[in-house]
Amino acid sequence: MSQYSDQFLSEAEIKAFDLEHRRKINFNIGKYDAAVSRGVSRFFDLENSRKKANIAKWRTIENLEKYLVEFEANFTRRGGKVIWANDAEEARKEVLGIFEKYNAKTMVKSKSMTTEEIELNEFLEHHGIEALETDLGEYIVQLLGQKPYHIVTPAMHLSKEDIAKLFHEKFGTPIDSTPEQLTQKARELLRNKYVTADIGITGGNFLLADTGSICLTENEGNARLSTTFPKVHIAIVGIEKIIPSIYDLDLFWPLLATHGTGQNLTVYNSIISGPKQAEEMDGPEEMYVVLLDNGRTNLLAQKEQRQGLYCIRCGACLNGCPVYKNIGGHTYETTYSGPIGSIITPHLSGMQEFKHLSYASSLCGKCSEVCPVHIDIHKMLLLNRRDAVNENLATKAEMWTWYFWKKGMLKRNFMNMLGGKWKAFFLKKFAAKTWGKRRELPAMAPKSFNEQWRELHKNDNA
Repeated sequence: MSQYSDQFLSEAEIKAFDLEHRRKINFNIGKYDAAVSRGVSRFFDLENSRKKANIAKWRTIENLEKYLVEFEANFTRRGGKVIWANDAEEARKEVLGIFEKYNAKTMVKSKSMTTEEIELNEFLEHHGIEALETDLGEYIVQLLGQKPYHIVTPAMHLSKEDIAKLFHEKFGTPIDSTPEQLTQKARELLRNKYVTADIGITGGNFLLADTGSICLTENEGNARLSTTFPKVHIAIVGIEKIIPSIYDLDLFWPLLATHGTGQNLTVYNSIISGPKQAEEMDGPEEMYVVLLDNGRTNLLAQKEQRQGLYCIRCGACLNGCPVYKNIGGHTYETTYSGPIGSIITPHLSGMQEFKHLSYASSLCGKCSEVCPVHIDIHKMLLLNRRDAVNENLATKAEMWTWYFWKKGMLKRNFMNMLGGKWKAFFLKKFAAKTWGKRRELPAMAPKSFNEQWRELHKNDNA
Protein backbone atom coordinates (compact mmCIF):
# COMPACT_ATOMS: atom_id res chain seq x y z
CA MET A 1 0.00 0.00 0.00
CA SER A 2 1.14 3.58 -0.65
CA GLN A 3 1.22 6.16 2.10
CA TYR A 4 -1.76 7.83 0.42
CA SER A 5 -3.75 4.60 0.63
CA ASP A 6 -3.01 4.10 4.32
CA GLN A 7 -3.88 7.71 5.06
CA PHE A 8 -7.06 7.49 3.02
CA LEU A 9 -8.30 4.43 4.91
CA SER A 10 -7.49 5.98 8.26
CA GLU A 11 -9.12 9.35 7.56
CA ALA A 12 -12.11 7.81 5.81
CA GLU A 13 -12.92 5.72 8.88
CA ILE A 14 -12.75 8.77 11.14
CA LYS A 15 -14.86 10.95 8.86
CA ALA A 16 -17.46 8.26 8.19
CA PHE A 17 -18.32 8.19 11.91
CA ASP A 18 -18.32 11.97 12.32
CA LEU A 19 -22.04 12.60 12.73
CA GLU A 20 -21.69 16.39 12.75
CA HIS A 21 -19.86 16.28 9.42
CA ARG A 22 -22.58 14.08 7.98
CA ARG A 23 -25.27 16.46 9.21
CA LYS A 24 -23.64 19.46 7.49
CA ILE A 25 -23.01 17.64 4.23
CA ASN A 26 -26.50 16.15 4.08
CA PHE A 27 -27.97 19.60 4.70
CA ASN A 28 -25.86 21.35 2.06
CA ILE A 29 -26.18 18.63 -0.56
CA GLY A 30 -29.90 18.43 0.17
CA LYS A 31 -30.25 22.09 -0.82
CA TYR A 32 -28.18 21.39 -3.93
CA ASP A 33 -30.35 18.40 -4.90
CA ALA A 34 -33.52 20.47 -4.63
CA ALA A 35 -32.08 23.26 -6.79
CA VAL A 36 -30.73 20.89 -9.44
CA SER A 37 -33.99 18.98 -9.60
CA ARG A 38 -35.76 22.25 -10.46
CA GLY A 39 -33.01 23.22 -12.89
CA VAL A 40 -32.91 20.05 -14.99
CA SER A 41 -36.71 20.03 -15.24
CA ARG A 42 -36.43 23.13 -17.41
CA PHE A 43 -34.62 21.21 -20.17
CA PHE A 44 -36.91 20.21 -23.00
CA ASP A 45 -34.86 17.03 -23.56
CA LEU A 46 -32.06 16.68 -21.01
CA GLU A 47 -30.93 13.27 -22.26
CA ASN A 48 -30.49 14.59 -25.78
CA SER A 49 -28.48 17.55 -24.47
CA ARG A 50 -26.20 15.20 -22.52
CA LYS A 51 -25.63 13.07 -25.61
CA LYS A 52 -24.84 16.15 -27.72
CA ALA A 53 -22.35 17.34 -25.10
CA ASN A 54 -20.72 13.92 -25.02
CA ILE A 55 -20.33 13.86 -28.79
CA ALA A 56 -18.96 17.42 -28.83
CA LYS A 57 -16.36 16.58 -26.20
CA TRP A 58 -15.51 13.29 -27.93
CA ARG A 59 -14.84 15.13 -31.18
CA THR A 60 -12.73 17.72 -29.36
CA ILE A 61 -10.58 15.29 -27.37
CA GLU A 62 -10.01 13.10 -30.41
CA ASN A 63 -8.68 16.18 -32.24
CA LEU A 64 -7.19 17.95 -29.23
CA GLU A 65 -3.96 19.15 -30.82
CA LYS A 66 -5.83 20.70 -33.76
CA TYR A 67 -8.12 22.78 -31.54
CA LEU A 68 -5.33 23.84 -29.17
CA VAL A 69 -3.23 25.14 -32.05
CA GLU A 70 -6.27 26.95 -33.44
CA PHE A 71 -6.88 28.55 -30.04
CA GLU A 72 -3.27 29.69 -29.78
CA ALA A 73 -3.31 31.27 -33.23
CA ASN A 74 -6.54 33.18 -32.60
CA PHE A 75 -5.57 34.29 -29.08
CA THR A 76 -2.12 35.57 -30.04
CA ARG A 77 -3.61 37.43 -33.00
CA ARG A 78 -5.25 39.80 -30.49
CA GLY A 79 -2.10 40.34 -28.49
CA GLY A 80 -2.35 37.52 -25.96
CA LYS A 81 0.53 35.22 -25.08
CA VAL A 82 0.26 31.44 -24.72
CA ILE A 83 2.55 29.38 -22.49
CA TRP A 84 2.60 25.58 -22.74
CA ALA A 85 3.37 23.90 -19.41
CA ASN A 86 4.16 20.19 -19.29
CA ASP A 87 3.82 19.86 -15.54
CA ALA A 88 3.11 21.76 -12.31
CA GLU A 89 6.73 22.75 -11.77
CA GLU A 90 7.01 24.26 -15.23
CA ALA A 91 3.70 26.12 -14.82
CA ARG A 92 4.79 27.61 -11.48
CA LYS A 93 8.14 28.62 -12.92
CA GLU A 94 6.50 30.39 -15.87
CA VAL A 95 4.04 32.23 -13.62
CA LEU A 96 6.84 33.35 -11.29
CA GLY A 97 8.73 34.62 -14.33
CA ILE A 98 5.79 36.86 -15.21
CA PHE A 99 5.68 38.24 -11.66
CA GLU A 100 9.40 38.98 -11.78
CA LYS A 101 9.08 40.61 -15.21
CA TYR A 102 6.58 43.14 -13.87
CA ASN A 103 8.10 43.32 -10.38
CA ALA A 104 4.69 42.24 -9.07
CA LYS A 105 4.19 41.59 -5.36
CA THR A 106 0.42 41.19 -5.01
CA MET A 107 -2.10 38.93 -6.70
CA VAL A 108 -5.87 38.44 -6.59
CA LYS A 109 -7.25 35.13 -7.80
CA SER A 110 -10.70 33.91 -8.69
CA LYS A 111 -11.75 30.32 -8.13
CA SER A 112 -9.52 27.93 -10.08
CA MET A 113 -8.93 24.22 -9.56
CA THR A 114 -5.90 24.21 -11.85
CA THR A 115 -4.12 26.67 -9.56
CA GLU A 116 -4.98 24.36 -6.65
CA GLU A 117 -3.61 21.48 -8.69
CA ILE A 118 -0.19 23.13 -9.08
CA GLU A 119 -0.26 24.57 -5.52
CA LEU A 120 0.28 28.06 -6.86
CA ASN A 121 -0.68 30.04 -3.75
CA GLU A 122 1.85 28.30 -1.55
CA PHE A 123 4.53 28.67 -4.21
CA LEU A 124 4.00 32.40 -4.69
CA GLU A 125 3.82 33.08 -0.95
CA HIS A 126 7.14 31.24 -0.58
CA HIS A 127 8.59 33.81 -2.99
CA GLY A 128 7.25 36.79 -1.05
CA ILE A 129 4.12 37.40 -3.11
CA GLU A 130 0.73 38.02 -1.51
CA ALA A 131 -1.70 35.47 -2.98
CA LEU A 132 -5.33 36.23 -2.15
CA GLU A 133 -8.40 34.16 -2.97
CA THR A 134 -11.41 36.30 -3.86
CA ASP A 135 -14.13 33.68 -4.27
CA LEU A 136 -15.94 33.69 -0.92
CA GLY A 137 -15.74 29.93 -0.41
CA GLU A 138 -12.07 29.85 -1.41
CA TYR A 139 -11.37 32.86 0.82
CA ILE A 140 -12.93 31.06 3.78
CA VAL A 141 -10.87 27.88 3.35
CA GLN A 142 -7.75 29.99 2.77
CA LEU A 143 -8.35 31.71 6.12
CA LEU A 144 -8.63 28.26 7.69
CA GLY A 145 -5.45 27.06 6.01
CA GLN A 146 -7.36 24.27 4.26
CA LYS A 147 -7.74 22.99 0.72
CA PRO A 148 -11.09 23.22 -1.06
CA TYR A 149 -13.51 20.53 0.07
CA HIS A 150 -15.43 20.39 -3.21
CA ILE A 151 -14.62 21.38 -6.80
CA VAL A 152 -17.59 23.79 -6.99
CA THR A 153 -18.38 24.72 -3.38
CA PRO A 154 -15.02 24.82 -1.54
CA ALA A 155 -16.53 25.41 1.93
CA MET A 156 -19.38 22.90 1.68
CA HIS A 157 -18.21 21.18 4.88
CA LEU A 158 -18.79 24.31 6.97
CA SER A 159 -22.01 25.63 8.50
CA LYS A 160 -22.88 29.31 8.76
CA GLU A 161 -22.04 29.06 12.47
CA ASP A 162 -18.55 27.78 11.63
CA ILE A 163 -17.97 30.70 9.29
CA ALA A 164 -19.36 33.24 11.77
CA LYS A 165 -16.95 31.89 14.39
CA LEU A 166 -14.04 32.13 11.94
CA PHE A 167 -14.81 35.76 11.04
CA HIS A 168 -15.28 36.59 14.71
CA GLU A 169 -11.80 35.22 15.51
CA LYS A 170 -10.11 36.79 12.48
CA PHE A 171 -11.90 40.12 12.13
CA GLY A 172 -13.86 40.71 15.33
CA THR A 173 -17.31 40.48 13.73
CA PRO A 174 -20.24 39.50 16.00
CA ILE A 175 -20.35 35.79 16.72
CA ASP A 176 -24.00 35.69 15.65
CA SER A 177 -23.45 37.42 12.28
CA THR A 178 -25.85 36.42 9.52
CA PRO A 179 -24.62 35.10 6.14
CA GLU A 180 -25.49 38.49 4.61
CA GLN A 181 -23.39 40.32 7.21
CA LEU A 182 -20.48 37.92 6.72
CA THR A 183 -20.63 38.41 2.96
CA GLN A 184 -20.64 42.19 3.42
CA LYS A 185 -17.58 41.94 5.67
CA ALA A 186 -15.75 39.86 3.08
CA ARG A 187 -16.65 42.45 0.45
CA GLU A 188 -15.21 45.24 2.59
CA LEU A 189 -11.99 43.29 3.09
CA LEU A 190 -11.52 42.29 -0.53
CA ARG A 191 -12.78 45.24 -2.57
CA ASN A 192 -9.66 47.39 -2.25
CA LYS A 193 -7.43 44.41 -3.08
CA TYR A 194 -8.72 44.31 -6.65
CA VAL A 195 -7.73 47.94 -7.25
CA THR A 196 -4.23 47.61 -5.82
CA ALA A 197 -3.26 44.10 -7.03
CA ASP A 198 -0.46 43.88 -9.56
CA ILE A 199 -1.69 40.71 -11.25
CA GLY A 200 -5.04 38.91 -11.52
CA ILE A 201 -5.14 35.14 -11.94
CA THR A 202 -8.06 33.00 -13.07
CA GLY A 203 -8.71 29.55 -14.39
CA GLY A 204 -11.00 28.96 -17.32
CA ASN A 205 -14.23 27.00 -17.59
CA PHE A 206 -13.87 26.71 -21.35
CA LEU A 207 -11.39 27.65 -24.08
CA LEU A 208 -12.91 28.62 -27.44
CA ALA A 209 -10.81 27.51 -30.39
CA ASP A 210 -12.53 29.56 -33.09
CA THR A 211 -12.30 32.91 -31.29
CA GLY A 212 -9.20 32.35 -29.16
CA SER A 213 -11.10 33.14 -25.94
CA ILE A 214 -11.36 31.95 -22.36
CA CYS A 215 -14.76 31.65 -20.71
CA LEU A 216 -15.36 32.31 -17.02
CA THR A 217 -18.51 31.27 -15.19
CA GLU A 218 -19.23 32.64 -11.70
CA ASN A 219 -21.87 34.00 -9.32
CA GLU A 220 -20.00 36.63 -7.33
CA GLY A 221 -18.34 38.93 -9.88
CA ASN A 222 -14.92 38.38 -8.35
CA ALA A 223 -13.51 36.90 -11.56
CA ARG A 224 -14.56 40.01 -13.50
CA LEU A 225 -12.92 42.23 -10.91
CA SER A 226 -9.78 40.07 -10.92
CA THR A 227 -9.47 40.43 -14.70
CA THR A 228 -10.47 44.09 -15.01
CA PHE A 229 -8.39 46.09 -12.53
CA PRO A 230 -4.91 44.45 -12.50
CA LYS A 231 -2.65 45.37 -15.40
CA VAL A 232 -1.74 41.75 -16.03
CA HIS A 233 -4.11 38.79 -16.29
CA ILE A 234 -2.88 35.19 -16.17
CA ALA A 235 -5.31 32.34 -16.93
CA ILE A 236 -4.16 28.84 -16.03
CA VAL A 237 -6.29 26.29 -17.86
CA GLY A 238 -6.10 22.54 -18.44
CA ILE A 239 -5.70 21.57 -22.08
CA GLU A 240 -8.91 19.50 -21.93
CA LYS A 241 -11.07 22.62 -21.43
CA ILE A 242 -11.02 23.43 -25.15
CA ILE A 243 -14.27 23.35 -27.16
CA PRO A 244 -14.48 24.04 -30.88
CA SER A 245 -16.70 27.10 -31.12
CA ILE A 246 -18.41 29.94 -29.33
CA TYR A 247 -21.65 28.42 -30.63
CA ASP A 248 -21.09 25.40 -28.37
CA LEU A 249 -21.62 27.59 -25.30
CA ASP A 250 -25.40 27.53 -25.69
CA LEU A 251 -25.12 23.83 -24.83
CA PHE A 252 -22.30 23.75 -22.28
CA TRP A 253 -23.06 26.85 -20.21
CA PRO A 254 -26.62 25.76 -19.26
CA LEU A 255 -25.45 22.19 -18.57
CA LEU A 256 -22.66 23.42 -16.32
CA ALA A 257 -24.85 25.91 -14.44
CA THR A 258 -27.78 23.55 -14.01
CA HIS A 259 -25.73 20.59 -12.78
CA GLY A 260 -23.37 22.76 -10.74
CA THR A 261 -25.82 25.01 -8.88
CA GLY A 262 -29.30 24.42 -10.29
CA GLN A 263 -29.38 27.77 -12.13
CA ASN A 264 -30.35 28.31 -15.75
CA LEU A 265 -27.12 30.27 -16.06
CA THR A 266 -24.75 31.57 -13.46
CA VAL A 267 -24.93 35.30 -12.75
CA TYR A 268 -21.73 36.33 -14.53
CA ASN A 269 -20.49 34.73 -17.75
CA SER A 270 -17.46 36.33 -19.37
CA ILE A 271 -15.67 35.73 -22.67
CA ILE A 272 -12.17 37.22 -22.71
CA SER A 273 -10.20 37.23 -25.96
CA GLY A 274 -6.91 38.86 -24.99
CA PRO A 275 -5.61 42.06 -23.42
CA LYS A 276 -7.39 45.41 -23.63
CA GLN A 277 -7.73 46.66 -27.19
CA ALA A 278 -7.32 50.28 -28.27
CA GLU A 279 -11.06 50.91 -28.41
CA GLU A 280 -11.84 49.24 -25.07
CA MET A 281 -12.32 51.04 -21.76
CA ASP A 282 -11.02 48.42 -19.32
CA GLY A 283 -9.15 45.17 -19.04
CA PRO A 284 -5.52 44.12 -18.56
CA GLU A 285 -2.66 45.56 -20.54
CA GLU A 286 -1.11 42.10 -20.86
CA MET A 287 -2.79 38.69 -20.85
CA TYR A 288 -1.25 35.22 -20.64
CA VAL A 289 -2.87 31.81 -20.93
CA VAL A 290 -0.94 28.90 -19.44
CA LEU A 291 -2.07 25.67 -21.10
CA LEU A 292 -1.48 22.98 -18.50
CA ASP A 293 -0.82 19.32 -19.28
CA ASN A 294 0.36 17.94 -15.91
CA GLY A 295 -0.54 14.34 -16.72
CA ARG A 296 -3.53 14.97 -18.97
CA THR A 297 -1.76 13.46 -21.99
CA ASN A 298 -1.23 10.31 -19.89
CA LEU A 299 -5.00 10.03 -19.67
CA LEU A 300 -5.37 10.99 -23.33
CA ALA A 301 -3.18 8.00 -24.22
CA GLN A 302 -5.71 5.66 -22.57
CA LYS A 303 -8.16 4.99 -25.39
CA GLU A 304 -10.84 3.52 -23.10
CA GLN A 305 -10.47 6.03 -20.27
CA ARG A 306 -9.76 9.30 -22.05
CA GLN A 307 -13.41 10.23 -21.72
CA GLY A 308 -12.42 11.34 -18.22
CA LEU A 309 -11.15 14.45 -20.03
CA TYR A 310 -14.71 15.30 -21.07
CA CYS A 311 -15.45 16.53 -17.52
CA ILE A 312 -16.70 20.14 -17.26
CA ARG A 313 -16.18 20.28 -13.45
CA CYS A 314 -19.83 20.69 -12.44
CA GLY A 315 -19.46 18.59 -9.27
CA ALA A 316 -22.66 16.62 -9.88
CA CYS A 317 -20.96 13.25 -9.44
CA LEU A 318 -19.56 14.30 -6.05
CA ASN A 319 -22.97 15.36 -4.80
CA GLY A 320 -24.54 12.09 -5.93
CA CYS A 321 -21.83 9.77 -4.61
CA PRO A 322 -22.68 7.93 -1.35
CA VAL A 323 -18.97 7.43 -0.62
CA TYR A 324 -18.12 11.13 -1.01
CA LYS A 325 -21.06 12.11 1.20
CA ASN A 326 -19.74 9.86 3.96
CA ILE A 327 -15.99 10.46 3.87
CA GLY A 328 -15.84 14.05 2.59
CA GLY A 329 -13.64 15.83 0.09
CA HIS A 330 -10.46 16.30 2.14
CA THR A 331 -10.08 12.57 2.72
CA TYR A 332 -9.13 11.99 -0.93
CA GLU A 333 -5.94 14.09 -0.53
CA THR A 334 -6.28 15.20 -4.16
CA THR A 335 -7.32 18.36 -5.96
CA TYR A 336 -10.15 16.51 -7.69
CA SER A 337 -12.13 14.42 -5.23
CA GLY A 338 -15.18 12.22 -5.58
CA PRO A 339 -15.86 9.90 -8.54
CA ILE A 340 -14.28 12.09 -11.24
CA GLY A 341 -11.19 12.56 -9.10
CA SER A 342 -10.97 8.80 -8.60
CA ILE A 343 -10.90 8.38 -12.38
CA ILE A 344 -8.38 11.03 -13.35
CA THR A 345 -6.04 11.28 -10.35
CA PRO A 346 -4.32 7.90 -10.90
CA HIS A 347 -3.43 9.07 -14.42
CA LEU A 348 -2.52 12.64 -13.46
CA SER A 349 -0.54 11.80 -10.31
CA GLY A 350 0.43 8.15 -10.61
CA MET A 351 -1.39 4.82 -10.54
CA GLN A 352 0.97 3.44 -7.90
CA GLU A 353 0.12 6.18 -5.39
CA PHE A 354 -3.58 6.64 -6.15
CA LYS A 355 -4.95 3.36 -7.47
CA HIS A 356 -6.86 2.96 -4.19
CA LEU A 357 -9.22 5.80 -5.18
CA SER A 358 -10.68 3.65 -7.96
CA TYR A 359 -11.80 1.21 -5.26
CA ALA A 360 -13.45 3.96 -3.18
CA SER A 361 -16.77 3.40 -4.88
CA SER A 362 -19.90 1.33 -4.41
CA LEU A 363 -20.28 1.17 -8.22
CA CYS A 364 -23.93 2.14 -7.78
CA GLY A 365 -23.77 4.12 -11.05
CA LYS A 366 -25.25 7.34 -9.63
CA CYS A 367 -22.19 9.30 -10.84
CA SER A 368 -22.74 8.17 -14.43
CA GLU A 369 -26.46 8.83 -14.13
CA VAL A 370 -26.03 12.51 -13.20
CA CYS A 371 -23.02 13.42 -15.39
CA PRO A 372 -24.08 16.17 -17.83
CA VAL A 373 -21.62 14.99 -20.50
CA HIS A 374 -22.48 11.30 -20.20
CA ILE A 375 -19.13 10.01 -18.90
CA ASP A 376 -19.37 6.33 -17.93
CA ILE A 377 -17.71 7.08 -14.61
CA HIS A 378 -18.36 3.76 -12.88
CA LYS A 379 -17.04 1.90 -15.93
CA MET A 380 -13.88 4.03 -15.87
CA LEU A 381 -13.34 3.06 -12.23
CA LEU A 382 -13.43 -0.61 -13.20
CA LEU A 383 -10.97 0.01 -16.02
CA ASN A 384 -8.59 1.72 -13.60
CA ARG A 385 -8.82 -1.31 -11.32
CA ARG A 386 -8.02 -3.55 -14.26
CA ASP A 387 -4.99 -1.45 -15.18
CA ALA A 388 -3.69 -1.51 -11.60
CA VAL A 389 -3.79 -5.31 -11.66
CA ASN A 390 -2.24 -5.55 -15.13
CA GLU A 391 0.58 -3.29 -14.00
CA ASN A 392 1.23 -5.61 -11.02
CA LEU A 393 0.48 -2.85 -8.52
CA ALA A 394 -1.64 -5.02 -6.24
CA THR A 395 -0.05 -6.34 -3.04
CA LYS A 396 1.10 -9.96 -2.78
CA ALA A 397 -1.60 -10.70 -0.22
CA GLU A 398 -4.27 -9.31 -2.53
CA MET A 399 -2.96 -11.27 -5.52
CA TRP A 400 -2.87 -14.57 -3.60
CA THR A 401 -6.34 -13.96 -2.17
CA TRP A 402 -7.86 -13.52 -5.62
CA TYR A 403 -5.83 -16.42 -6.99
CA PHE A 404 -7.39 -18.86 -4.52
CA TRP A 405 -10.80 -17.23 -4.87
CA LYS A 406 -10.68 -17.77 -8.62
CA LYS A 407 -9.60 -21.38 -8.16
CA GLY A 408 -12.49 -21.99 -5.83
CA MET A 409 -15.06 -20.23 -7.99
CA LEU A 410 -14.01 -22.17 -11.11
CA LYS A 411 -14.07 -25.58 -9.45
CA ARG A 412 -17.08 -26.46 -7.33
CA ASN A 413 -15.45 -29.61 -5.88
CA PHE A 414 -12.69 -27.48 -4.44
CA MET A 415 -15.20 -25.29 -2.61
CA ASN A 416 -17.13 -28.29 -1.36
CA MET A 417 -13.93 -29.91 -0.14
CA LEU A 418 -13.20 -27.00 2.18
CA GLY A 419 -16.53 -27.40 3.92
CA GLY A 420 -18.29 -24.95 6.20
CA LYS A 421 -15.79 -25.41 9.02
CA TRP A 422 -12.79 -24.41 6.93
CA LYS A 423 -14.67 -21.56 5.27
CA ALA A 424 -15.55 -20.15 8.68
CA PHE A 425 -11.91 -20.46 9.72
CA PHE A 426 -10.60 -18.59 6.68
CA LEU A 427 -13.27 -15.91 7.01
CA LYS A 428 -12.40 -15.31 10.65
CA LYS A 429 -8.65 -15.48 10.00
CA PHE A 430 -8.43 -13.11 7.04
CA ALA A 431 -11.54 -10.90 7.17
CA ALA A 432 -12.16 -10.25 10.87
CA LYS A 433 -9.79 -7.29 11.12
CA THR A 434 -10.79 -5.67 7.82
CA TRP A 435 -14.20 -6.45 6.39
CA GLY A 436 -15.49 -7.66 9.74
CA LYS A 437 -14.13 -4.85 11.87
CA ARG A 438 -17.50 -3.10 12.27
CA ARG A 439 -19.89 -5.88 11.32
CA GLU A 440 -20.70 -9.32 12.60
CA LEU A 441 -19.23 -12.00 10.37
CA PRO A 442 -21.87 -14.28 8.85
CA ALA A 443 -22.26 -17.80 10.14
CA MET A 444 -21.18 -20.39 7.59
CA ALA A 445 -23.47 -23.32 6.82
CA PRO A 446 -21.85 -26.71 7.51
CA LYS A 447 -22.54 -27.74 3.92
CA SER A 448 -22.55 -25.66 0.74
CA PHE A 449 -25.74 -24.90 -1.18
CA ASN A 450 -24.51 -27.23 -3.92
CA GLU A 451 -24.13 -30.14 -1.46
CA GLN A 452 -27.50 -29.48 0.11
CA TRP A 453 -29.15 -29.35 -3.33
CA ARG A 454 -27.63 -32.66 -4.34
CA GLU A 455 -28.80 -34.33 -1.16
CA LEU A 456 -32.29 -32.89 -1.51
CA HIS A 457 -32.67 -34.02 -5.13
CA LYS A 458 -30.61 -37.22 -5.11
CA ASN A 459 -33.70 -39.34 -5.79
CA ASP A 460 -35.21 -37.08 -8.49
CA ASN A 461 -33.97 -39.26 -11.37
CA ALA A 462 -34.74 -42.56 -9.69
